[in-house]
Amino acid sequence: MSEMKHMVMAAVAGLMMAQTAAAQWNADSTEWDSYERWRLGGYGEAVAAFKDYKTDRMRNASMGATHERRNTIAIPRFVIAGDYKFNRHWNLGVEIEFEAGGTGTAIEIEEGENQFEYETEVEKGGEVALEQFHITYHLNQYFNARVGHMIVPVGLTNAHHEPISFFGTVRPEGETTIIPSTWHETGIGFFGQFGKRWASFDWEAQIVAGLNVNGFQRKTWVAGGKQGLFEVDNFTSPAYVFRLNYRGIPGLRLGASVYYCNDCTSNADPSKVSGYNFSAPLVIWSVDAQYVNRWVIARANVLRGHLSNSYKVGVANNLSLGKNTPYSRMTPVGEVAVSYGGEAGLRLKGFVRSAKMPDIIPFVRYEYYNPQEKVEAPELSDPRFRVSMWTAGVNYRPLPYLVVKADYTTRRIGGGAYNSENEFALGIAFTGWFFGDKASQARAAARKARKKNNN
Repeated sequence: MSEMKHMVMAAVAGLMMAQTAAAQWNADSTEWDSYERWRLGGYGEAVAAFKDYKTDRMRNASMGATHERRNTIAIPRFVIAGDYKFNRHWNLGVEIEFEAGGTGTAIEIEEGENQFEYETEVEKGGEVALEQFHITYHLNQYFNARVGHMIVPVGLTNAHHEPISFFGTVRPEGETTIIPSTWHETGIGFFGQFGKRWASFDWEAQIVAGLNVNGFQRKTWVAGGKQGLFEVDNFTSPAYVFRLNYRGIPGLRLGASVYYCNDCTSNADPSKVSGYNFSAPLVIWSVDAQYVNRWVIARANVLRGHLSNSYKVGVANNLSLGKNTPYSRMTPVGEVAVSYGGEAGLRLKGFVRSAKMPDIIPFVRYEYYNPQEKVEAPELSDPRFRVSMWTAGVNYRPLPYLVVKADYTTRRIGGGAYNSENEFALGIAFTGWFFGDKASQARAAARKARKKNNN
């Protein structure tokens, strides 16, 4: 945790200043008052990166990744989102994600007398991911209920994952390495607001499918444990999630979240087979902050998780997973994983009172993360997973819901004992609600105003 000294306590609120209702996007896709009956929108991003390193950091014990110039280009994700109000109480929310690397296949387990193997079905090839699908009952501002497939609001990135909510060309690397992102599970949730003025809060509680211990590994800790490989999720040991946000000071949001699953081995596939005759409780907590004013956009986050019996988890995954497993068996699995970081940007437009001044935001970000911050004896942590990184770049926003990004990133591996990893990247992204009742009204009013001015 000594790297905490270098943490930049600042950063992004990004584009919360949309100029029309048609362009606005809220992290909660079912914000009740932002539309009359229905709305349709989404977000997407494209990224090109120019790198000076190979992907062989773990193959070279002495120096880490070898130097090699290579370029990549991708569309990390494109999401279509929509909401529909059945009446003043009931609402349907949907998000469909087209994500790079998604196979659209389904996996089944073929069980034998003493063993099992994984069998991949390819008839579902081309299917896209359902990121959200839930029915919400709105009672009042204090208490509401939701059932279905929803975002798990653990960490800053999951709670605010749209591409206008972070400066970099890609999502913050720390949180997205050690926990699922975007993290969405099926279950039941409750949410609401309380307090007023300087004591304003909103909260969210969930009971959702817990993480599957089979997906835990050395490099990404529990990020691979998100269920969804099969047609049904294991709900034997559900997870309990709670998030609280403070919003009493204009421009400031302080958040905290906690995740608890009593026994991730109970969610293994199949559960409690030979080798998983122990429990593996998992606790993850995070705190985060965001501040926005006319001149500065700043935010920071800290996330820490603890997995009990992590040594047994690694041994059991090595010995018990069947043939053709889709999971990694790489060990050791960390007992403690950590991620923290901060970013700050200057809104140059705020310093110049001119409508012609473009919205340009230079920024800097620092991150530290380690999926093996602590491991259980007799295992030893691998210093190549200890990463501290700086990113500097610029965002240009030609429209409130559109951003062009450029940044340069340098990673320091193992405290500088291994080769650094550097890259320059360019990206473009959009986020917005573009169709809907209020959006149509706003466009009609804008057309009427232009016609009046022309006359």
